[in-house]
Amino acid sequence: MMERFFNNAGPSVPDDHYMVDPLQRIDVVHIERLVRQKRYFVLLAFPEIRIANRIYQESIPRELVWTRQIGITHQQHWYLTPERRLDMPRLLQAFLQRIVNGGGRIYREYGLGRRRTDLFIEWPTDKQTGFQGEVQRIVLELKIRHGALDTTLQRGLAQTVDYADKCAADELHLLIFDRRSEVTWEEKIWHRTERVAGRTVSVWGL
Repeated sequence: MMERFFNNAGPSVPDDHYMVDPLQRIDVVHIERLVRQKRYFVLLAFPEIRIANRIYQESIPRELVWTRQIGITHQQHWYLTPERRLDMPRLLQAFLQRIVNGGGRIYREYGLGRRRTDLFIEWPTDKQTGFQGEVQRIVLELKIRHGALDTTLQRGLAQTVDYADKCAADELHLLIFDRRSEVTWEEKIWHRTERVAGRTVSVWGL
């Protein structure tokens, strides 16, 4: 028999390649609990097999590789301040998933009463105490520009502050996406701060 090796292209065959038991990659109990709660996803088979729900398109694959993901080491110094708080300007220019890898939490479409903020982040500032100690809470509201910038801005600022008050967030960010094709990237990308109801909101044009 040929000696087994790590496969990096095409399907893996147990007799030929080193493999990890698929059941070791997922939390079976957690998946069964989601099914009992009817929080499962739908697979569409036409024109190709895919997960129907857009949120699950990201979350389900991450669940399947979670046990491997948490074992991957990575450097945190570039996106943490000296006080070990998240440096949001840097993270917004990179990947928020690093927060989860580093021990934080990201809630998408986080429910606040009858309303929902797009992203709610919790980050423990002390490794030893974790979520039992000081926690940095960040609200990110996403808006698409429709019509005048000021209209979108004022509506977004009011919602962002309202969400932050409800979840006791200490950092607020409003991201406004400009999808106009005739506008250059130099005009689309900008950053400024606004004061609303005594709160400071970082506003990002994208």
